[in-house]
Amino acid sequence: MMIFLKIIGILFALIIVKIIFIAVFFHKEVQAARAKDPAAKGFFEIILLYQGLHALIYHRIAHFFYKIHFNFFARLISQFSRFITGIEIHPGAKIGEGFFIDHGMGVVIGETAIIGNNVLLYQGVTLGGTGIEKGKRHPTIGNNVVIGAGAKVLGNITVGDNSYVGANAVVIKDVPANSTVVGVPGRITKQEGKKIDISLDHIHVLDPIMQNIEELEERIKNMEKSN
Repeated sequence: MMIFLKIIGILFALIIVKIIFIAVFFHKEVQAARAKDPAAKGFFEIILLYQGLHALIYHRIAHFFYKIHFNFFARLISQFSRFITGIEIHPGAKIGEGFFIDHGMGVVIGETAIIGNNVLLYQGVTLGGTGIEKGKRHPTIGNNVVIGAGAKVLGNITVGDNSYVGANAVVIKDVPANSTVVGVPGRITKQEGKKIDISLDHIHVLDPIMQNIEELEERIKNMEKSN
C-alpha cells in the first residue's frame, strides 16, 4: 500500500512540475489556444490534454538538441512526439511564439520550415518540400497566418503576414501579405482588407474563380438587357 501511495505521490508531483513548466515557458501558446479554440474550457485542460501544445513542447526540446548537433537524439524525441500526438515536426524547423495547432492529427512540418509568431494550423496541414535538394526547401510562414485543414504548402516559398490559406488548398507559389489562397493549385484573392484570422470565419472565404464567374454572369445579363 505504501509503495502505491508513493507512486501516486510521484505522479502527482510530476504533473505539478509539468503545469508550472508549461505555465512559465509556454504562456503565449496557452493563451493562443484559449483565444483561437472555442472548445477550450480552461487553463488546465489545455495544458494537460491539448496535443498541439504537447507537440510544440517536444519540438522545443528536440530543436535544442538539433542545434547542438545531437541529431539522432533530436529525431528520437520528434518521433516519440509523433507517436504520442500524431503531429510530426522535424527538429530543424524554426517556430515562433504563440503557435497553435488545432486538433493537429496528421500535421507535418519539414526540416527547413520557418514559422512566424501567432500562427494557427489545423489538422492535416503539410509544410513540405518538393524535391530532394539540400538547403532551404520548405516554406516560410509569416506572422498571424492561418492555414486551414488539409492544406499543403510546398517548397521554398513565403506566405506573407496576416494571410489565410483555405482548407485543402495546395500552395506552390509565394503569397503576398494580407491575402487569402484557395483551391488547387492555390489561387490568391484579397479579403477586402479584412484579417480572417481574427474571427476564423472560414465559410466566408472569397474564391477568385467564383468571383470571375459571377462577374461574367453579370456582364451577360447586362448584354441581354441591352439587346
